[in-house]
Amino acid sequence: MNPVYSIVVPCYNEEACIAETHARLTAVMTGMGESYEILYINDGSRDQTAPMLDALAAQDLHVRVIHFARNAGHQIAVSAGLDYAAGQAVVIIDADLQDPPEVIPQMAARWKAGVQVVYGQRNSREGESKFKELTAKWYYRLLRNLAGDVFPKDTGDFRLVDRAVVDVVKNMPEHARYLRGMFAWAGFKQEALLYDRDKRFAGETHYPLRKMLRLAANGVLSFSEKPLLWPLWAGIIFLLVAGAMAVKTVITHFLGWDTAFSAMHLLIVLSTGLILTSLGILGAYLARVYEEVKGRPLYVVARTQGFDKQPPLPPGTKIKA
Repeated sequence: MNPVYSIVVPCYNEEACIAETHARLTAVMTGMGESYEILYINDGSRDQTAPMLDALAAQDLHVRVIHFARNAGHQIAVSAGLDYAAGQAVVIIDADLQDPPEVIPQMAARWKAGVQVVYGQRNSREGESKFKELTAKWYYRLLRNLAGDVFPKDTGDFRLVDRAVVDVVKNMPEHARYLRGMFAWAGFKQEALLYDRDKRFAGETHYPLRKMLRLAANGVLSFSEKPLLWPLWAGIIFLLVAGAMAVKTVITHFLGWDTAFSAMHLLIVLSTGLILTSLGILGAYLARVYEEVKGRPLYVVARTQGFDKQPPLPPGTKIKA
């Protein structure tokens, strides 16, 4: 019988956090008194994450481990967890404990009340720099302006998702994945749950500025076509400016003023910038088309552990219809 809850935990070089993460998740899920499984996705870790996860699977019947053959990235690791999850509700949470597992029972309560996606909305961000807080705030506002108000602000991947929504997202084949946007796009009844985000339990962040920018680009380019129209509007504005400068050039010529450096040099510089910007925007979209048409799998699984074991159901467990 399938469990009520599946907890999806992507892991990349998380040897410093695994033990504490599992202890807190186990305490929370045991306290809820319903059947569950914890899926750890080892995203090509280079430290001791893999043997630590194997040891957990050998000791705990609730643990399933998916080992990637290579590092595929956080969003792909979460996607693999969704593919393997068997629960009626799926919780996505990172292994660094910035998103506290103790919030899960509150999410579960809203799910049982009929909410199909309960996403964590950050009330505060402990341990994060002012630069990261400010850029995150600007980014979410930009995304909402480009793609519409369907995308909630100040949210990450921490959420509880009903099986019906999970199945919809699993059928979205794109490689440049932005899961929080994909869940928002799917619709269904969604609700925010405010919580205070903690600082990282141990170790260093695996989302440096480079990866954050890539994720942000995926969010914009996957859910908005408006950047494709920017060159058009820039071209219209440029033509208007060019027309005005042409009129000015004619007037200054008849007035006998020096027009050697009047409009042409500036027009050349502006047109070059406009062309390069337009090509860059088109290239970004074309790169995503190229990635999709190759048809490669999202990830390659080297091996799994723990899927052949079925934990006993807690006494009085009720399966949601």
